[in-house]
Amino acid sequence: MSKLQKATSKAKNIFSHALVPLSLSFRPDIELKPEDVKDAREYIAKYWSKVERFHPKDDESLLGLPKPYLVPSYRLKTGFDYNELYYWDSYFMVQGMLDMDHKELVSGILENLLSLYNRFGIIPNASRTYLTGRSQPPLLTTFIFDVYQSFGKDDAWLKSVIKIAEQEYATVWMGIKKPNERQVYRGLSRYYDINYLHDLAEAESGWDMTTRFDRRALNYLPVDLNALLYKYETDFARAARIFGNKKEAAKWDDVAKVRKENMDKLMWDRIKGLYFDYNFVKQKRGVTSSLAAFYPMWAGMVDDKQAAALTKSLRRFEHKGGLATTDALPLGQFVLGSVPTQWAYPNGWAPLHFMVVKALERYGYHKDARRIAMKWLKTNLQWFNNDQVFLEKYNVVAPEKPPVKGLYPSQTGFGWTNAVFERLCRDYVDRPE
Repeated sequence: MSKLQKATSKAKNIFSHALVPLSLSFRPDIELKPEDVKDAREYIAKYWSKVERFHPKDDESLLGLPKPYLVPSYRLKTGFDYNELYYWDSYFMVQGMLDMDHKELVSGILENLLSLYNRFGIIPNASRTYLTGRSQPPLLTTFIFDVYQSFGKDDAWLKSVIKIAEQEYATVWMGIKKPNERQVYRGLSRYYDINYLHDLAEAESGWDMTTRFDRRALNYLPVDLNALLYKYETDFARAARIFGNKKEAAKWDDVAKVRKENMDKLMWDRIKGLYFDYNFVKQKRGVTSSLAAFYPMWAGMVDDKQAAALTKSLRRFEHKGGLATTDALPLGQFVLGSVPTQWAYPNGWAPLHFMVVKALERYGYHKDARRIAMKWLKTNLQWFNNDQVFLEKYNVVAPEKPPVKGLYPSQTGFGWTNAVFERLCRDYVDRPE
């Protein structure tokens, strides 16, 4: 057997067995120490060169970009290789490298996203010609402020890039007709695809596939999307204050206030202490409890009472290995021939853990944030210690078992998992309680 065949066989076997547990303890009173994560962090540092790409010119379906960028994963000869930049993956991948050593790469990835908007009038799902009909969860203003703060960019730079973000907000996310028919009900927006297909709109959510939308994504106002747009609005207000434009800042404050009022009215369930996606066609809330409910908390949109209720509701999702994406699978999930929903119980995902941890920290729930971060790090580390890889997603209910598969092959690598692992190590392992 050749080295390539052995490597491919090993990669396949990663997902076909249960782990043999090592000495790693999941007890909440035992925290990870720097020496526990040393090898994993060294692997991550070396891995970035494998997923860095530079394609300055269009090449068949692959779009040219002015700067080097990161792709989600790299595996030899799998038939599922990545060579394109992804919108929201890029945001989470840079979270592990907001330092001066990576200034050029991180700033260049943001420049690539801006260049895609300038060329296509949308930041596509990914830098492929066939993926320009939809976008991904909008994190542009947050990315901009991360770069502005981490690398000391000046106000002239901020003004130029915020202007592009305002255009993206207005044309893509607040559009009312094709090719961007997203704002559909009470000033709130939905995920969309130019082909007007529910499953492709669900792909724009990044949660492909999930139990949240009942295979009718075009009918839903998603909690996470509208919280992200609230964050845009408050970021525009923040930028206006930096520029000394109080009138402009007040305008954006008012816009954000109206969005919050409408979201609270339609999506907030006081009894359950959670936000739910809203089906505007049926004019009722969805029934799936999901971690999307914590995006408003991450965005700073909730009051203290709502924050307390959300934190209490963590128990719906929290398991031995971290947070499940939803609270449970409906019975229909197990019907033969149903679409696999990898963005659901029992799987957990790095970007959602990052968002929830940041949400908890924002409202002062530091112990809860630390507990969740440690659970997630241990789940990641257990797999790394056994197989020397990070996974795209994990089974947080039974961390020793493989994750539930989705529509495409389970991936190893893995960009945003690596980055969030490194970021949480910096925030919690390097800084003992």
